[in-house]
Amino acid sequence: MALAAHLRTTLAVAALLTPTLGFATNGYFSHGYGIKSKGMAGVGIALPVDAMAAATNPAGIVFVGNSLQIGLDWFKPDRSASIAGNGGVPAFGVPSLDGNYDGNGSSSFLIPDFGYNRLLRPDLALGLVLYGNGGMNTTYDRSPFTSMGGPSPAGVNLTQLFIAPTVAYKLNPRHSIGLSVNLAYQQFSADGLQPFGGFGLSSDQTKLTNNGVDSSSGWGVRVGWTGKISDMITLGATYQSKTKMGKFDKYAGLFADGGKFDIPANYGVGVAAKLTPQLTVAADVQKIEYSGIPAIANSIGALSAGRLLGQAGGPGFGWRDMTVFKLGVSFEMNSKLTLRAGYSHGRQPIPAGETFFNILAPGVIEDHLTLGATWKLSNGHELSVAYMHGFEKSVNGSNSIPPSFGGGEANLRMSQNAIGIAYSIGM
Repeated sequence: MALAAHLRTTLAVAALLTPTLGFATNGYFSHGYGIKSKGMAGVGIALPVDAMAAATNPAGIVFVGNSLQIGLDWFKPDRSASIAGNGGVPAFGVPSLDGNYDGNGSSSFLIPDFGYNRLLRPDLALGLVLYGNGGMNTTYDRSPFTSMGGPSPAGVNLTQLFIAPTVAYKLNPRHSIGLSVNLAYQQFSADGLQPFGGFGLSSDQTKLTNNGVDSSSGWGVRVGWTGKISDMITLGATYQSKTKMGKFDKYAGLFADGGKFDIPANYGVGVAAKLTPQLTVAADVQKIEYSGIPAIANSIGALSAGRLLGQAGGPGFGWRDMTVFKLGVSFEMNSKLTLRAGYSHGRQPIPAGETFFNILAPGVIEDHLTLGATWKLSNGHELSVAYMHGFEKSVNGSNSIPPSFGGGEANLRMSQNAIGIAYSIGM
């Protein structure tokens, strides 16, 4: 018990030092970790490039060398929703919900990362990374649920922070394995969801909404392998277990299974090809198992089966698994300057029949374009920058609003931009 309390305290202190996060790129996961990786669409399973490599594949840190890195992303999402064809609920005096709603009451977020890497000997490395794993934020200054009696503003805020001590070992000069222990801390808050309780859809209306910020902690592991198949080709593979988290007790009447909100397992493979001394091309395929988390995966259709918000098997956001394809290019212009670019694509996780509840969590981005660069400074340190654009994506509902809410369709839209910078010190 003392160890668990110490872990919670450590993670809480780290969270207090972390600026507000609020991002949704691949579902609610970041498109990449570390500014160099982010400049190449998030590739890195087979291409370790800096002290943040452990966040993508822990096996890679033994190829990176001694370094310390601090980075910061400025993230600006643009999200909105519309409702059309809704008839309201005349029996309860509820008029139509039809309208256009802007979810950008909070519109800018800072996403930090920190990496430290140390070679204890040529075949053994230790590392530590701290980064925002994922998040989601919507703030509707004019609530989509106002005509149902919901106050404004309405929305949710989810943030997740990982601290990952890491070890990597070279089996031989070309192959390595690695292990990270992911110590996770998350926070959540929800506002303006009173109508879902007023309609008798929550198992505990006192733990549904407007209860301030709740937090939970937990842990999981990430394992990885990196193999230099030839002087040109490197392969990699990584797997992150489901991260078991404590419950959001203040929101036990919202999330399925009494407030339980674990972090999905995910895994991937990658290849990097050094085509010339200056040009490297890398590709990753990543799968995120949202379907393994009831609070995320359960359908709003559970309401029709008599299951309430917060109950076992109760409704969630209806998300499906997501497979993401990433392609990145790095080109060394000269000894001082390296340029990067990347593109990623993955089918967004929200089915057309699940858009109503996802007004709160419109993580529908599918395509990202990224650019990046690194300058080697005269003191031997490095300055890196990255830019990401998430192309606008809309998902129009199909039988998305239950008849008990007046029917009609909820439609979602999101686009986003981010600019990041990192400073790296060789040690």
